[in-house]
Amino acid sequence: MISNHSEARSVRRPATLQFIAVLTLGLALAACGKDQPAEPAADATAAATAPAPTPATAVSSQVAAMTPEQLREAASKAYAENRLYAPAGDNAVEYYLALRDKTQGDAAVASALTDLLPMTVIAIEQSVNRDDFSEAKRLSALLEKADAQHPALARLKASIAAQEATAAQRAQALTAEEEAKRQKEIEDKRLADQKKQQDDAAKKLAATQQANDKAAADRAAADKAAADKAAADKAAADKAVADRRAAEQRNASAASAAPAASDLRPISMPAPKFPAEALRAGQSGSVLVEYTVGTDGTVTAARVVRSNPARVFDREAVNAVRKWRFQPVASPVTTRREISFNPQG
Repeated sequence: MISNHSEARSVRRPATLQFIAVLTLGLALAACGKDQPAEPAADATAAATAPAPTPATAVSSQVAAMTPEQLREAASKAYAENRLYAPAGDNAVEYYLALRDKTQGDAAVASALTDLLPMTVIAIEQSVNRDDFSEAKRLSALLEKADAQHPALARLKASIAAQEATAAQRAQALTAEEEAKRQKEIEDKRLADQKKQQDDAAKKLAATQQANDKAAADRAAADKAAADKAAADKAAADKAVADRRAAEQRNASAASAAPAASDLRPISMPAPKFPAEALRAGQSGSVLVEYTVGTDGTVTAARVVRSNPARVFDREAVNAVRKWRFQPVASPVTTRREISFNPQG
């Protein structure tokens, strides 16, 4: 009996040892399982306690070490590829800020930053809304470095602080695994939001640039049209002056070549009849007649310029002049002659 009992105990002892070994292994695995998710929490704590970016540290050291030529090229490339304010260390805002530090007073750099800041403000607000406070602080530091007096800066900082405090209260109720999942969702949403916003911003900038280019082209076309019109007007005015001068020269030449009154050679100049009434009254007078001699020597026109007394001898004077004949001339000659009327002859 004693022998059988001892055998039974010897059989049960290995089974007991096996149970203890299994239990020990299970506890060890459980301990490992509890320790495993603690790492993200530690990482999250380290990230939370990391110093927040400041205007002095907003631009990465790698970017700050670049030369102005490198910065200008990198900024243009980032701008063209829609990397306007992200990712950190490789975006247009950082490149332009570093370039501004190295080239004071560059109007092109100032203009580029002015265009980029409104989009940076929107990106900060979106980061706060998705609880991505590290990104919001990074962008806020960039904004403050670009313009410490920006009207939205104080509001954005207050919003970050308030929203971060609220998020911290919510995070206390989350496990490390849930917090890690939340952080990943935040990161994924940040990347998606950044891509969409930067793409939209690039389209707006392109549209603005296209509108500016069109306006510049329209102004250039208008300026050219105005210049062409001014040139045409000047050419027309110059031609008018030249034509007038040429006409004056022709007239002067014609006048110098035209025969004068002294060139007239009379053939027949009958005296005027004396009006009967004036003769009976013994009245005398004179009439100044202007007349034109045609190329054939005949008088083609005659008119009274002045008479004394008026209208007494006018008709007879004009009738007499119309009958005058001269030798032919090269061109018509207009002249005047005073005809006297005296009853005594």
